[in-house]
Amino acid sequence: MTTQSNESVLSILNEMNLTSLEQAYQYCLERNINPKALVLDTQPIAFESAADAYTLGTALALYRNAENAEQAANIIGEGLQAFTKSGSVAQQRQVGLGHGALAARLLNESSRCFAFLAGHESFAAAEGAIKIALNVNKSRQTPLKVILNGLGKDAAYLISRINGFTYVRTQYNYDTGELVEVERRRFSQGLRGDILCYGADDVREGVAIMHKEQVDVSITGNSTNPTRFQHPVAGIYKTERIRQGLPYFSVASGGGTGRTLHPDNVAAGPASYGMTDTMGRMHADAQFAGSSSVPAHVAMMGFIGMGNNPMVGATVALAVAVNEQRTSSTCH
Repeated sequence: MTTQSNESVLSILNEMNLTSLEQAYQYCLERNINPKALVLDTQPIAFESAADAYTLGTALALYRNAENAEQAANIIGEGLQAFTKSGSVAQQRQVGLGHGALAARLLNESSRCFAFLAGHESFAAAEGAIKIALNVNKSRQTPLKVILNGLGKDAAYLISRINGFTYVRTQYNYDTGELVEVERRRFSQGLRGDILCYGADDVREGVAIMHKEQVDVSITGNSTNPTRFQHPVAGIYKTERIRQGLPYFSVASGGGTGRTLHPDNVAAGPASYGMTDTMGRMHADAQFAGSSSVPAHVAMMGFIGMGNNPMVGATVALAVAVNEQRTSSTCH
């Protein structure tokens, strides 16, 4: 465990009558939850700061006796928020609280379909999807459908095969606007196989896939082709869902200093967020900082070292673990 002198972290430790993150870690272990192991199992390249932040949040959720997984997720978000650096992009956007709120939304019965909306199908999206699929429905009455929707049918096929997902091949008719499912191939019989992985040829097909699955919550990826897919898909889909009178909660992952295709950073310097971030702000109900996949890029924004997509999975998994611990202790 790393030494942490952040006043916000110390304040949370004080609330629990603890003096160190090591004590918080032991507090979790005594209740049969190992947040550090779960974080590294979700994204093996995550930094130790991620393990520490999730340890703090999980301990706090346990200490406050969260009534359910949804409440636990929001409390874990408080622990994550405490790890944002003062004055940083991450602190200004309340990214830690945002991660807690997103996980809570996925644990809420009103959410039916969650999409990892990537610029291209990626391993980071897969990491997040796997953790959600293995955990979220333990605390839900109605199963949450999890899909991946990104550029490239070949990429979607490979990601599906490697991770045991179900590959769904579609064909979009540009004359009629009709989306036809051509093929469906399941690569495993377990919970991973319930994850549907789509590869789109372009934005129009991507939007049609979102409508096909009736996505009501999504998080974008953050890649070097932001102008080509995920942000336009989210923005167009949001407009069309609003016209239909249907709910859609859009989360933009990524952006911040140092990201790609900057329109304005020559004069603004570190105050610039870049084109990736700018496009995200045009559609997002919540926006994270840094990369969907690269821990170092998230840390650069003043947050912990873990990709935003894997973080979604880790937050859900730990919130469910807290709820299961509460349930088992109540039964005993």
